[in-house]
Amino acid sequence: MMRRLGSFGVALMASALMAGCDQSADEASASADSSVDASADLEAELTAARAAAERFQDVEVALAEGYIQDPMGMCETAEMMGRPASDGAMGIHYFRPDLLQITAVEPRVNGMGTHTDFSQPGVLLYEPQEDGSMELVGVENVVFRDAWHEAGHTEPPSFAGVPFDYMENDPATELDEAHMFEPHYDLHVWLFRDNPNGMFAQFNPSVTCEHHAGEEHAH
Repeated sequence: MMRRLGSFGVALMASALMAGCDQSADEASASADSSVDASADLEAELTAARAAAERFQDVEVALAEGYIQDPMGMCETAEMMGRPASDGAMGIHYFRPDLLQITAVEPRVNGMGTHTDFSQPGVLLYEPQEDGSMELVGVENVVFRDAWHEAGHTEPPSFAGVPFDYMENDPATELDEAHMFEPHYDLHVWLFRDNPNGMFAQFNPSVTCEHHAGEEHAH
């Protein structure tokens, strides 16, 4: 076959192969550029979110701006939701009821909230300290499933391309996998405490409820 093609045919084949290689290289480069852009966008969003939440390291500032501590006084651990203890904890949640647009607390917490803006998070996550103080470890936004879809959304909410997690209680278990909330989407962002499981993992092994004075192992 190669003899029939002759030198001209060989040159054409080589040219075609080189063009294919160039195209693959271009596609790979474009993909790499896209990944770099996405990473840069995410880092910029995280930097902005961290700067916006800095003031809440003083829990008194959070209280003054309308955040309230979880009325049940819970310090959420992975075990409480049927996860391995090694996953760690979420800590104590401080909510902004107006951002979550709470409409009911019985039999489960429900609302019309579709707030996803991390420059003003709907939830702050605090770790109780041995001296009784609270240390800000992360932020969170909670979006109620029904309200989100009633607003016309067909995909889960996301933050800089990171989709929110979905939580729904399984009535067949004794545990409460949605910590007393109706089905909802949420995203935890560990801005102030490194998480070995990732910036957006639901629980953080570096967070503990060891010094919580209230309930922490059951709803």
